[in-house]
Amino acid sequence: MAASLTDRLTDELRVRILTGALEPGSLVVEPRLAEEFGVSKTPVREALGRLASEGLVVVLPKKGYLVRRMALRDVDEVLTLRELLEPHAAAEAAVRVTAEQLDALRGMVRAQRARPGDDPREAVKEARVFHGAIAVASGNTRLADVIAGPLDETARAQHVLTGIRRYLTARQEVGEHERIVDALESRSAAAAAEAMRAHLASIRAAMLGATTDGDGPD
Repeated sequence: MAASLTDRLTDELRVRILTGALEPGSLVVEPRLAEEFGVSKTPVREALGRLASEGLVVVLPKKGYLVRRMALRDVDEVLTLRELLEPHAAAEAAVRVTAEQLDALRGMVRAQRARPGDDPREAVKEARVFHGAIAVASGNTRLADVIAGPLDETARAQHVLTGIRRYLTARQEVGEHERIVDALESRSAAAAAEAMRAHLASIRAAMLGATTDGDGPD
């Protein structure tokens, strides 16, 4: 089934928010977006309503929508959620992951290792896809849907908070991703959970040690 106009607008605006193209604290109004996209205000309103339910924008009555600001306390909360959810997802994935999914994850790690240079935006995108794929491999669609939000917020933090441009070195990240895949391939739920937990601890240490509250918008 083809994506609806509202779906496409939601996806486009979500990408703009997550990458910082729509800056935190900026005002978004329906008529301006409707004119830009060449559509009526109805699908724009529906798309912004969805983004409000995701916590990416805040409704300002009679004014429009405010792109939600982000500070280090938000990063701390997001990482706490990931630490609660992703080790469990990895443990479940170790039991349920298919050969095709393992091959895909191995391919992602190889692509990360082969990527020339250190492109922060590409690295953020690759990490988001990798972690999302493990959540999907857990076989629990509701869990994967819940994990998607904190993954998006982690990516957003790296785009909009000064000082958080690259939270791990490429070498460290690839090595930790590889250990997670090894654990999944071993079919050990405990090993997969521990590998994911260790990786998330590295992310927390790097991200929260990369800047201070004064570096990002409150």
